[in-house]
Amino acid sequence: MKVDVSVLDKRGEFVGGLEQKNFRVLDGGIDKPILFFAPVEAPAQALVVVETSPAVYLIHNQHLQAAFALLDGLAPDDQVALASYDQAPHAILAFTSDKGALASALGKIQYTLGVGGLNFFDSISTVVDWMAPVTGKRALVLLTTGLDSSPPERWDALVRKLRAQDVVIFVVALGGSLRQSAKKKSEAAARTDENPLSFEKADAALRSLATITGGRVFFPQSAKDFVPMYREIAAELRNQYVLGIAPEHDGEFRALAVQVIEAGGKSAAAESKRPGLRIFAREGYLAPQP
Repeated sequence: MKVDVSVLDKRGEFVGGLEQKNFRVLDGGIDKPILFFAPVEAPAQALVVVETSPAVYLIHNQHLQAAFALLDGLAPDDQVALASYDQAPHAILAFTSDKGALASALGKIQYTLGVGGLNFFDSISTVVDWMAPVTGKRALVLLTTGLDSSPPERWDALVRKLRAQDVVIFVVALGGSLRQSAKKKSEAAARTDENPLSFEKADAALRSLATITGGRVFFPQSAKDFVPMYREIAAELRNQYVLGIAPEHDGEFRALAVQVIEAGGKSAAAESKRPGLRIFAREGYLAPQP
């Protein structure tokens, strides 16, 4: 089983030069031997998924223009693909190392201007299936509000699928000031549970997607925030360590904890709140049936 890991220092910069001996993986609290290790700078394969709802149309120029920073940060051997979603996902561009092709495709995305449902959870579930044949470092980069109008069980189904996959999800939450104003109104009205399209619920879902898969979520507040965020994502796609362990076969969800062995033999756990290293890795996996 593959575990993608990113290690940041207290300044938010990536920690390079780590070796297999610097990592420790706990599966259900039990130390697991690392059977495979891939160093930093391994090629990445990233599928960019763009929400095309009416709300996003109002701000699409901001985040799509900034998305070129993501392309600039990728290496020549990284592969990128493009899809969009509204009520369903739509494949736009297959995996390619031609970053110019992706830039051109981004500029031609069509947005939905009518009123319709947003099936975010089901769309991401389908996109994850599209990634199944892809080998190596796999990532989804979601440009989305995170709003979803489907019933709660669709979220539960997505969580189960992600726990059985090794796709890492990076999220850029769209909406900016709209998210903040909507959140304040929601808190004032105290009716969040009655609204399936609550930004507060969307924020929680987006954070969960990052935690489940070992990725990151970004909440830009203005147009100037997009470029540095896209650059961080591009850098992290290039700077993920890949660890391999033998999975358990009990059909249960298994909690994982990844630690980095520091100088002097001390370890920095992913959940540690002390200053120092920050470790991003998936929270666990759904073990195969015995």
